[in-house]
Amino acid sequence: MNVFSHHLYEYDRGLRRLVLHTTKSEYRDAIIAKLKNRGISYIIKDVNPEKINVFFGADYCISVLQTFPDLDLRNLTLEQDFILGAMLGYDMEVHCKRYLGIINKQQKLKAV
Repeated sequence: MNVFSHHLYEYDRGLRRLVLHTTKSEYRDAIIAKLKNRGISYIIKDVNPEKINVFFGADYCISVLQTFPDLDLRNLTLEQDFILGAMLGYDMEVHCKRYLGIINKQQKLKAV
């Protein structure tokens, strides 16, 4: 829960507008209580029986995530992955290069 508390601190200070926190499922109720107590929007997605992904932050970020049919990180489209990374604050240059590299690879495979 120390890392979760640190993520809350960063969100409260405006360093992040969206946080993705992966933790043990046993912390679900405590995390929900803290987020509700602070009035912070969130989505919780089961990763497996032992782990959860907690997305929390600005209402507008959570609203965007709610448009994704599936928040399983392994099933995101390339565009959804890009949007999520941008909202999480990934380095934009690295993120754009990664996106373009995947697009170029897909286009080369289609051409064969």
